[in-house]
Amino acid sequence: MNKKFMIGGGAFIVAVVLCIFLILNMNAEESVATVNGETIEKEELYDLLVSQYGEDALDSLITSKIVQLEAEKNDIEVSQEDIDDELASYYNQYDGEEGFQSALEGSGMTIADFKEDVEEYLAMNQLLKDRISVTDEEKEAYFEENKESFNQPEQVTARHILTETKEEAQTVLDKLEEGEDFADLAAEYSTDDTTSGSGGDLGTFGEGEMVEAFDEAAFFLEDGEVSDPVETEYGFHIIEVTDHTNEKESVYEDVEDEVTDALNDSKLNEEYSVWLEEKMTEYEINNNL
Repeated sequence: MNKKFMIGGGAFIVAVVLCIFLILNMNAEESVATVNGETIEKEELYDLLVSQYGEDALDSLITSKIVQLEAEKNDIEVSQEDIDDELASYYNQYDGEEGFQSALEGSGMTIADFKEDVEEYLAMNQLLKDRISVTDEEKEAYFEENKESFNQPEQVTARHILTETKEEAQTVLDKLEEGEDFADLAAEYSTDDTTSGSGGDLGTFGEGEMVEAFDEAAFFLEDGEVSDPVETEYGFHIIEVTDHTNEKESVYEDVEDEVTDALNDSKLNEEYSVWLEEKMTEYEINNNL
């Protein structure tokens, strides 16, 4: 029941279910495509989708229905505040709401679909919370076994100005050397619409998070230093590093909350499978696919 399923397989199942639903609501005589005038009937597409994905899609719907019924039986309500807090954690992983919505669109899922999955996930948490516990001994052991994963990696804080040509990038660099303001030039010249309005600010990132050429240049620069034009698949970048943080070894007390969350998620996944098997035997389920 790892919540990351919602951007992967979960999104695909939602898309399949939606497609089957749309097909069922088409008129019987409607075709879904033609090739040189030869029609492909909706029944052909429906049969293909059901044969390949129908069982998974139906299982997903049955599971969701069980969670819904159990939540109602146990008077569990998920507040809008809880949903918003959970969404905020995803926005942070994708550098903001816009980046997250782009990832959703790429998977064929809408924000409305995702919010429904978040609500189901949070209801599931409440249903299972009394079935799992994490001890101090478990947390300390988990930390020792996974210590390196909690280390704070080397990071830089940077901003950039992106241009289409090397000549434009050189023009920007010349203006910077003449004393013009970086943020003003980003607003005037940068083709990166997501950062030009904020002075080209890219925030803080670790090695490997940017494309290779950009990454190498950014981590080579000293604080306050500006790069020569750096070419990537997106164009030519002028990069300024504003801060640099060295790698820092993790200390248990500093990451205890993260350790607790990791263990909770792991135990939740395990307990979810056990819980679902139990509920499958309790409910009368008729699969007529």
